[in-house]
Amino acid sequence: MDGLKGIENNSKNSNNNNKTIAFILIGIVSIMLVIGILLIAIGLLDMDYIGMPGNSVAVIHIQGVIISSNMPGGFGIATSGDIINSLRSAEDDSSIQSIVLRINSPGGTPAAAQEIVREMKRITKPIVVSMGDIATSGAYYISAPSDHIIASEDTLTGSIGVIWVFENREAYFKEEGIRHIVFTSGDKKDMGGPWRNLTNEEEDLINDILTQVHRRFVRTIVDGRNLTTREVNRIADGRIILGYDAKEYGLIDGFGNLQDAIYYAAELGGIIGDPTVVDMNQPSLARLLFGSESTIYKQDNVEHNQYLKKSMQGNLWAIPVFKIDTMFAKGV
Repeated sequence: MDGLKGIENNSKNSNNNNKTIAFILIGIVSIMLVIGILLIAIGLLDMDYIGMPGNSVAVIHIQGVIISSNMPGGFGIATSGDIINSLRSAEDDSSIQSIVLRINSPGGTPAAAQEIVREMKRITKPIVVSMGDIATSGAYYISAPSDHIIASEDTLTGSIGVIWVFENREAYFKEEGIRHIVFTSGDKKDMGGPWRNLTNEEEDLINDILTQVHRRFVRTIVDGRNLTTREVNRIADGRIILGYDAKEYGLIDGFGNLQDAIYYAAELGGIIGDPTVVDMNQPSLARLLFGSESTIYKQDNVEHNQYLKKSMQGNLWAIPVFKIDTMFAKGV
């Protein structure tokens, strides 16, 4: 009998232990659910998604050199894919009435700018550009088609032009005794190779390409800013223009900060009262820590960013030349 009682007691203790464990697990799951709900609520509040329906202005941040890529922006670059996805999300969101492009960029490749401009022309909602420290060259390229441009008096903008840099190291190779043996299917296939200089015919070809790209750049500004070709060509020599003078040239519409741009966008979107601000591409922790201070081109033979390595033919840029020789994200 004592043995049976011992077995019964052990069984009861086992059941009690199981119940205790079950209660503990239920408690842990409940706490996790509560924490999860709180985190979601906090996240929604942080993203400003709680507000009056149809009362929102989307802000899309364009920071760093603009390149054609589908990778997320950050580390000193802004990608056309990321910007286009943000534009489409803002267009498809019924709670968003207008869009602000917050630009702080020295420019980028003409192809990337054209991809963004093409998408902007599909957007039916008002687009307002807010320029920060710098919005030159390719960054102005994507500003021109917007409905309104706001900058500071000392914002650096303009630099309407393109640049293509080649490196001729023929003399260095000869001095070092380095000989290149190059096989090509055409006499221009190795055009721009550092082992030889460009021929006169190749220089004419490059100038023709630059002229075509420049004309498309100018045409985008003419159409977007309601200016004449003559008015744009007068300042389309690559010069940097301060925001104060840019207004006189008709390149921007007024002065103000990001908040001014948001309120103007709200007005264009028919929003009454204070708008809800939705950051479409809110910087991640990595971007906050590294993106705004990253160096794309570094001096002293430090390797370039892997997404912007120079090709043999160099790179065609809509970007100020002084930014190529210094660090893009460090300012002028």
